[in-house]
Amino acid sequence: MKSILFSLLSCSTLLLSAPFAVSSQNCCKSRCCNGIVSRNPVLPGFHADPEILYSQNTGKYYIYSTTDGTPGWGGHYFHVFSSDNLCGWKDEGIMLDLKGDQVKWASGNAWAPAIIERKEADGYKYYFYFSGHDIDSNRKAIGVAVSDSPTGPFKDLGHPIVAKSPVGRGQQIDVDVFQDPVSGKYYLYWGNGYMAGAELNDDMLSIKEETITVMTPKGGTLETYAYREAPYVFYRDGKYYFMWSVDDTGSPNYHVAYGTSDKPLGQIKVAEPCNILNQLPEHEIYGTAHNSVIQIPGTDRWLIVYHRINKDYIEREKGPGVHREVCIDEMRFDDDGSIIPVIPTK
Repeated sequence: MKSILFSLLSCSTLLLSAPFAVSSQNCCKSRCCNGIVSRNPVLPGFHADPEILYSQNTGKYYIYSTTDGTPGWGGHYFHVFSSDNLCGWKDEGIMLDLKGDQVKWASGNAWAPAIIERKEADGYKYYFYFSGHDIDSNRKAIGVAVSDSPTGPFKDLGHPIVAKSPVGRGQQIDVDVFQDPVSGKYYLYWGNGYMAGAELNDDMLSIKEETITVMTPKGGTLETYAYREAPYVFYRDGKYYFMWSVDDTGSPNYHVAYGTSDKPLGQIKVAEPCNILNQLPEHEIYGTAHNSVIQIPGTDRWLIVYHRINKDYIEREKGPGVHREVCIDEMRFDDDGSIIPVIPTK
């Protein structure tokens, strides 16, 4: 669980209503909380690769995302949005800029962040992991910046913490950070074209090189679970859940698959069914993937936060891969712990 132990938030129940008649599964197209009704997308403008955090320190939720809408995925800064209740989101501004003096090793391509809150002796610390274009290697790499506040200011480490592929190919992007509630240890996951994981050192600023494990799920197709990118890990009822994205982010078929394991760096058993978030072209919903998840504090209710392609940019010549928007839907489990396929809503 991303924020380790959650406390109750001001909106203690998330009321879901207005069934969306696309299947027999109960779902909703509006989300009500403290009298506020919101619909997907939940953020204004173009944003992608959303990471959600609940802060014990502030009692608020935060979303960090790739700033989208720029040709060639050329965005160079990260915005952070905050909410008291998961309904209204306030733009807290730019919290990290990969051009200029703030991140000296990078020249741009601010992609796919992850963040975790840790209680330390001198208060709360926020470790923000991100992808950027490494000037020295002329390749993508993963960095980390630290703050005393979820909205910043953040101070970059000064160099990447993951700069090389453990398989000799693929990009070092799409990072995820996870604390194992069983051992208390922290782990980093990443990879485009492959999936890798490693334990973090106690400083949270470096990985234990000897623990690097290639975890790419074997097999699959573009219609099922062939791994592409965007690993995401969470823990529930004794299982480690591994989620990832399939196909290309500019494809309407971009979707989420998952599997489980009995340990944080263990072999992943692909689930059946494995696809839990897919496009609904009949409702102009496309490219639903690159997700994070969050557990509602004090409950066993979960939300999946993801991006989709804006319906007005679905044609290839309009650049669907850089016109994405952030959405939130409820995620449920069967009695055996299987994730019930999510129906994306408007």
